Amino acid sequence: MPTELEDLVEFLHHGNTPIRQISCETLVGFSTTQPEVFKRNQLLPVRDLMLLVRDYDPIAKNALTILVNLSGDEEVLKLLAGDDKFIEELLTKLTNPKEPNADEVAMLLANLVKSENLNKLFALKRKVPESVSTSENAIDQVMDCFVKGAEGGLNKNANYDYLSYVFADLSQTEQGRAYFTQRQEYDGVVPITKLTVFTEHRSDIRRKGVASTIKNVAFEIDSHPMLFDEDGANLLPYLLLPLAGPEELAEDDTADMLPDLQLLPPDKQRDSDPTIITTHLETLLLLTTTRDGREKMRAVKVYPLIRETHMHVEDENVTEACDRLVQVLMRDEAKEGEGEGEKEPEQPQIEAPQNEDEKVVELF
Repeated sequence: MPTELEDLVEFLHHGNTPIRQISCETLVGFSTTQPEVFKRNQLLPVRDLMLLVRDYDPIAKNALTILVNLSGDEEVLKLLAGDDKFIEELLTKLTNPKEPNADEVAMLLANLVKSENLNKLFALKRKVPESVSTSENAIDQVMDCFVKGAEGGLNKNANYDYLSYVFADLSQTEQGRAYFTQRQEYDGVVPITKLTVFTEHRSDIRRKGVASTIKNVAFEIDSHPMLFDEDGANLLPYLLLPLAGPEELAEDDTADMLPDLQLLPPDKQRDSDPTIITTHLETLLLLTTTRDGREKMRAVKVYPLIRETHMHVEDENVTEACDRLVQVLMRDEAKEGEGEGEKEPEQPQIEAPQNEDEKVVELF
């Protein structure tokens, strides 16, 4: 005989709104403790929840929350990410400035993008949400939600921070890295430059996703000149400022630093999250892949900041990342004309793009 919990799941498609609401609200907790009950009858409860996303609030909110919790399951992920109509429903909600559950949608997309099916965002064309974006490209619309929506700037009910995890996953692919480093026709801007301004944002989630995206983009060596260029991404100050703390540096150290690093307030604090600091250090190491990159970083005195980070952040991963970067920056380069035709010196290896920090989101 069906259990009480199984009976409750059956009420998700009940014709009576209050019954659906009670069922959905009650089941939120079970979506983390007993997720298998939602996989009955060939995932019928999940299909019911996909329909309830369009229901009245708070039914829609609870349905989204349950789907966020269930989407770490491979079968559920395949069903959700493979349904084009469902993805369009999520995008419609995300780009609606009056949508009360936009952040829950962003969280769900952050999980669904772990499926290769979500690479369709790069090619997907959809109706232009005029108050959000001027582009018909889905990926541009998602980017505009993230940028304009920071701290309620687009939708008073949402901050869109979890979209940074969407970008972090998408940037693991060659197609994704190409998008972030190419100027877009609709606004003439290189997308990665829209993200760099958030490396010191107050949201840990936004900073972490942005840091991972930047790191993944840095695997594209051909893009390094643009990433360094002051008229391009001008990436260095956005990577170094989160590493800078309140320590007073010697004048010899600061004289050649980037202007943004020379006049820091005495209460300047470095990023409080060691995982984000580690990610930025790994990005800097990737930017030393070419001799030109190494020389640029030496010229603007990156070493003193790394030294202070090493001294003042008690974290094993930060320490290791600092050591690896210092080894590259402090070594002697071959003199001009020597070793002509030889390859660049071998660089310390960093794992290929992957974002283990951006785990499946769960809500309780």
